[in-house]
Amino acid sequence: MKLLKLILSSMIVVAMAILCQQVISNALFNQKNKNDYAELNHVKYGLFSVEAWKRQIIVIFTEEIDKLYLSKANERELRKHVLIQLNTLIDKVDKKIREGNKGSAEGWVKQAFINIFVSLEDIKKGIPEYADALVHEMKKSKTKGQIRAMLNEQLKQYLNQTVDAGDTFQLNRILLGTDSKDIESARIKLDKTISVKNGLIFKEAVLLIVLSVFLFALSGFTRQPLAPSQYLLLVLSLIMLLIAGVTTPMIDLEAKISEMSFVLMGHPIHFENQVLYFQSKSILDVFWIMITHKDIQMKFVGVLMVTFSILFPLFKIVSSVGYYYNYHRARENPVIKFFVLKSGKWSMADVMVIAIFMAYIGFNGIITSQFGQLRSAGQELVILTTNGTSLQPGYYLFLAYTLLALFLSGFLTRKPQA
Repeated sequence: MKLLKLILSSMIVVAMAILCQQVISNALFNQKNKNDYAELNHVKYGLFSVEAWKRQIIVIFTEEIDKLYLSKANERELRKHVLIQLNTLIDKVDKKIREGNKGSAEGWVKQAFINIFVSLEDIKKGIPEYADALVHEMKKSKTKGQIRAMLNEQLKQYLNQTVDAGDTFQLNRILLGTDSKDIESARIKLDKTISVKNGLIFKEAVLLIVLSVFLFALSGFTRQPLAPSQYLLLVLSLIMLLIAGVTTPMIDLEAKISEMSFVLMGHPIHFENQVLYFQSKSILDVFWIMITHKDIQMKFVGVLMVTFSILFPLFKIVSSVGYYYNYHRARENPVIKFFVLKSGKWSMADVMVIAIFMAYIGFNGIITSQFGQLRSAGQELVILTTNGTSLQPGYYLFLAYTLLALFLSGFLTRKPQA
């Protein structure tokens, strides 16, 4: 019976080792994809992008130009403006001619000839006819086509002069990595990959936790002292949970505008999935950010964090093994006794779990509250906001380690076999 139990436990540990490697590999791969997907949806490529606005505005203006026509009311208004402009133009031409003819005998003769044979008042009497002729010409289909073509060309020239000076290095890197020609196709590919990987990672993480719990249950069914080999297998399972917990993302923090739309000239302007903030971090990621920060206080906090969340639990596991086997009279060593018998009252692993959970609750509440003030629903402007904050498998793996580590400490009260 003991041999069968040992074989079953060994098989579980081997399966856990394979699962642990798969969870870490898939989680890190998916973390990179999530960051790339958030980058593609960032507001700097949408709501704050000149190119994104140009793509929508040029469609609206082109459609409005193509619908250009003269109604009766517009025709009367246009004729009125043409009358004013023709009258002003004739006065300017007459003034320019008179100024050009001043100061010379030849100019005086020309101006005298004009005064005798050309009547400015007679010319102005024909302005209504000239205006009617211009309006009639503008109503022709050929003229309308030429005006539309000219307006479209001027619109394109103006938009070509308006460029986005933002940095596109990250965007180009993602498009190249996904073998995509544009942002939309890259989004579709990344979204599909992330969705598939998310399901796989959660299944692997749940299976890893279930196997570890089952392994501890095998040891807890009986009150008999644990065999050394059995205790060693439990320690290995805890180490794998700890490694998976600290290397994979624990929490995803995301705040985005899921939809923003309003109407311009009777046409909708629409933006979707505009990411304002996104972070997907593991304990090691946060430690690296802190330790590489130029502020010495941030470095100190990073060292404390990795000490209490990684080094402290590892020392506790190693000390428990030494205490269990009484290696070199380890049970009499004050450091070993502290980590095994007293550190449970001062352990920071459980505190880290609560801190991550409280950070999740706090960030979730803050974003929801702030977005509630931003959210709008009116005829002119519609803004729908989304809070995508969520706990990730790394948190549950670290939580499983914390709880099972308590049971391992309890097993030490059993008298080991000789």
